[in-house]
Amino acid sequence: MSQIVVNRSGGAGAGPVSVGRPSHHPLFAVGAVLLGSFLASVDTRLFSTGLPDLRGALSLSFDEGAWLGTAATASQILIAPAVAWLATVFGIRRMFVIPSLVYALISLLIPFCHDYALLLGLHVLRGLLLGMFVPATLMIIFRNLPMAWWLPAIALYAFRVGFTLNTGVSAVGFYVQELGWQWLYWQDLLLAPLMGLFALLGTPHEPVNEGLLEHADWGGMLLFGAGVALIYAGLDQGNRLDWFASGTIVALFVAGGGLLIVFFVNEAIVREPWASADVLFSRNIGLGLVAVIGFSIASTANASLVPNFLSTVAQLRPEQSGWLLTVWGAVPMVLLLAPSVILLRYVDPRIVMVLGFSAFALSSYWAATNLTHDWSTGDFAPVVLLQAAGYALTLLPVVMASLANSNPARATTFAAYIQAFRLGGSEIAGALMATWLRVREQVHSNLLGQHVTLGDSDVTQALSRLTGRFLGHDAASAAARGVSMLANLVQREANVLAYIDSFWLTFYVAVFALLVVALMTKAPAGPFSPQPWPRPARPPVAA
Repeated sequence: MSQIVVNRSGGAGAGPVSVGRPSHHPLFAVGAVLLGSFLASVDTRLFSTGLPDLRGALSLSFDEGAWLGTAATASQILIAPAVAWLATVFGIRRMFVIPSLVYALISLLIPFCHDYALLLGLHVLRGLLLGMFVPATLMIIFRNLPMAWWLPAIALYAFRVGFTLNTGVSAVGFYVQELGWQWLYWQDLLLAPLMGLFALLGTPHEPVNEGLLEHADWGGMLLFGAGVALIYAGLDQGNRLDWFASGTIVALFVAGGGLLIVFFVNEAIVREPWASADVLFSRNIGLGLVAVIGFSIASTANASLVPNFLSTVAQLRPEQSGWLLTVWGAVPMVLLLAPSVILLRYVDPRIVMVLGFSAFALSSYWAATNLTHDWSTGDFAPVVLLQAAGYALTLLPVVMASLANSNPARATTFAAYIQAFRLGGSEIAGALMATWLRVREQVHSNLLGQHVTLGDSDVTQALSRLTGRFLGHDAASAAARGVSMLANLVQREANVLAYIDSFWLTFYVAVFALLVVALMTKAPAGPFSPQPWPRPARPPVAA
């Protein structure tokens, strides 16, 4: 078994020992890490992108589809923070093998289900299982792989976030147009059992840790998971239900916030806390978790703004715009994976984070200062390419820097909070961006509309030109159609201005994240400390 040389006390090193038996087949273990992390990210991306097609195929109303998406993700958040502790107690195999088969079965059945209550229940159960896979893959790294494998394995874990966001749009277009919408679910009939097989072959059989089970902090796990899940539901539905004007949203936030307060009280008084809150007061770990939220918001320029602009303004479907994110986003990430791992072996993670957040800032600045309604897929190529560099050079060093400041042998607390901040940060970013776009579009529509007044010479000329386009088809309705087209043009420009404001928002968040990184201190010496750059051997001096 690999030896952990870090020995720290306090919050950063609290929690049960999470190192397990070494894997005798580490390549299969890495395969389980790869499939588990990618499966969760791909399925989440496919569901969110393909939801309009799923609503039509399953005959769902807009509200039913919205709550279906919320329930599917909230159930992931409910269980994800506790999975690291569960894996420590029950072993990795029990978290993967049978759940992967159940997950495949549910994925098979969902396309045949047309009862909404049953459909909702299946998605909640599917979300619970999906929420187990990503944290469990993180624990495969900590428990069963030699420490020399940790950096490349965690790189795969971090890399799948950006990769699946960029390939998901193309995958949805291919499935819906070529194979059928059912394959948004049926792809897991192969992937999930294969993941379970890799986990079976790559992780050792481990007995149940009865000592930890006897002192389980079930209340803390339930309070934290339920609290974060309720807050997520409020964030996800807030934009649609007009935030605090809705009693449902207020109830979700109050209930979620109350449960989190009780959770922190519980962790302070319970004998053996599951996720001690002291870890949040470790300077570098706390700043690292803030950097995760900054990463989540800055990366929405790629995850949300680019595909949504192409859909809303350029009027392109996923199969028409997906190639951009695949060619200029996903492929560069693959090429940058190995260099980012090598860089982190020899360079302080803080320097790599500076490079990553600078790439995010430059990408957003480029789009904010050049975007027009004429932009289409090709115009976004440099923006998406810089975003790919940001993904490759940001999330991995954030995780590694946090690990370097904690005790890797006691990873359950760190894994719990990193999952909560990763998932919560993504949802905060999504809710913030959706609300920001809506409000800014309304503001710009109002401001532009004030300059479009009846009798103005420019407006009269524009209406005359637009009306002339329809005179040859239907003279009676030509004037009304001209006015409608002018209104659409105003709305289009308001949308463009709203997206420009949103790119500026991601730019300022990236700059703020750079300030957060600047406040981090150097990590203590340990197994993740940068190594000296290898120097070429000098030729022997002739006698």
